[in-house]
Amino acid sequence: MRTSQTRQMRPELIGRRRFSVAALALLGGATITIGCGGASNSPTSPTPTPSQDQNTLGVVSENHPLPHVAAISPAQLSAGAGITLDISNGSHSHTVILTGAQIMQIAAKARVAVGSSTNPHSNGTGPHAHTVTFN
Repeated sequence: MRTSQTRQMRPELIGRRRFSVAALALLGGATITIGCGGASNSPTSPTPTPSQDQNTLGVVSENHPLPHVAAISPAQLSAGAGITLDISNGSHSHTVILTGAQIMQIAAKARVAVGSSTNPHSNGTGPHAHTVTFN
């Protein structure tokens, strides 16, 4: 009961799953460049290295201090079917749609860049999109 009261009083707390995804990206060798997020001159996150579970991670352009993480599992790569990735960061959401052909290119280590959905920040401002690049 105390935990739910704390969460109600402290809205800046993020869920365990979202924290784990962000921590996994950082601990998996990815270095995230902090940028202001919406401006066209915002930095791009550097190329991450796969985490221990061998997910293929994409580089998210103009990422935020609470970063978006795009990860494709080995099972998704080997299936070769189209997928929709949820790259929500705890502050706002985006999705990335990859076709079966793009998944096969990523599995073959070809560079594939796709745009995310265009969504506003959680406060309703700054509708924007990100480019996610694999390999």
